[in-house]
Amino acid sequence: MVYFLIRNGTLIDGNGGKPIEKAEILIKNHEIIDLGVEGSLKLPSDKIKYLDARGGFILPGFIDCHVHMMFTGFHFEDPLFTPLSLYFYQATLNLKRTLNAGVTTARDAGMADFGVKSALEQGLITGPRLQISVMPLSTTGGHFDFHHKSGHQVKTTYPGLPDSVCDGEEEVRKRVREVLRAGADVVKVMVTGGVISANDSPEHPQFTAGELQVMVEEASFRGLPVMAHAHGSSGIKNALKAGIKSIEHGTYLDKECIPLFLENDAWLVPTMLVQQINMEKLESGELPEFSSEDARNVFIKGLESVQKAQKAGIKMVMGTDSGIGPHGQNLRELGLLCKAGMDPVEAIQAGTKHAAELLGCQDKIGTIEPGKLADVVICSTNPLQDIDSLGNPDNITMVMKGGRIYKDTEHDIRLLTD
Repeated sequence: MVYFLIRNGTLIDGNGGKPIEKAEILIKNHEIIDLGVEGSLKLPSDKIKYLDARGGFILPGFIDCHVHMMFTGFHFEDPLFTPLSLYFYQATLNLKRTLNAGVTTARDAGMADFGVKSALEQGLITGPRLQISVMPLSTTGGHFDFHHKSGHQVKTTYPGLPDSVCDGEEEVRKRVREVLRAGADVVKVMVTGGVISANDSPEHPQFTAGELQVMVEEASFRGLPVMAHAHGSSGIKNALKAGIKSIEHGTYLDKECIPLFLENDAWLVPTMLVQQINMEKLESGELPEFSSEDARNVFIKGLESVQKAQKAGIKMVMGTDSGIGPHGQNLRELGLLCKAGMDPVEAIQAGTKHAAELLGCQDKIGTIEPGKLADVVICSTNPLQDIDSLGNPDNITMVMKGGRIYKDTEHDIRLLTD
């Protein structure tokens, strides 16, 4: 039995209440068992490991609802030159950088297979716990169809990673079953084109209403959700009408989209960070020509849509699309959400409590309170005064996942004697 006590910090617990100064948190094995103002807890007589937060700010482990751990940047030609095994070695670094940035749980939006998740659970590699979608589903000519106008195809499948492309209700049904067989926790579907697509644009809708309803039905048989990559308003509306609860990107929200979100109690994962990074790439000449105009439009319209969603009361959570952009900068998303209208408390909840609700893990993670897993982050700066400071991983001085410390840059851990 291992007890762990964190003291001498300001607790921002993720529930949205007033921060607790000079807080202490008592942890037993993997779980938080008590918290309060310093000196108020009844401590066990067993030996207790003690960590001095040194006046830092104690927060729940963050949750990124949209990452790609198998990507380290994205170029269509990469699989032609990159050995398959190298992607996995690169992913170990991506996972570690993500955890060190303060993200203790993530939802992978495509290409991480069951072996990656298993390696994390078995402790073979270090990173956040993962929910996986395995392989996104695409129409022929859609956002994840890697055939090109030249007639050539860039192959992305291997055993354990089913093909992406499916057309017609029966083929769609079979492909969803294959993805679920491969270990998916969530079904990912491309209902519109995308910024990095060579064959379509973000506004273009993909999949019919019937095909989308089949996906939702098949996932529901296992009690699992569907997440939809959706930029254009037509695709967003098709997805919401089919019963999909998680809309990724949501760039072109029109006046008909807003009530559909509210009526269906759906979530928006706006991934503002990747849009910002794409603009930075555009300005430095790193984006392919076919993506340039789309990247600019998505950046402008994406901000407008997040502002609309915030005013309308649509539920929004943190997702970064890291992998398309660099890993380890995940919490920059919180500052961008604030620029779109959230206050810092709301942004922190978007990356903790509310993100856990979207992932269906709110009974285990998302807040610091008794009975939850001990996912704890310490930041050296005050995020309520400077939310952008969370985006610098150097300010994240301690990361604990499930009661185990994976990063600690400035805290001494010793046995408590008083």
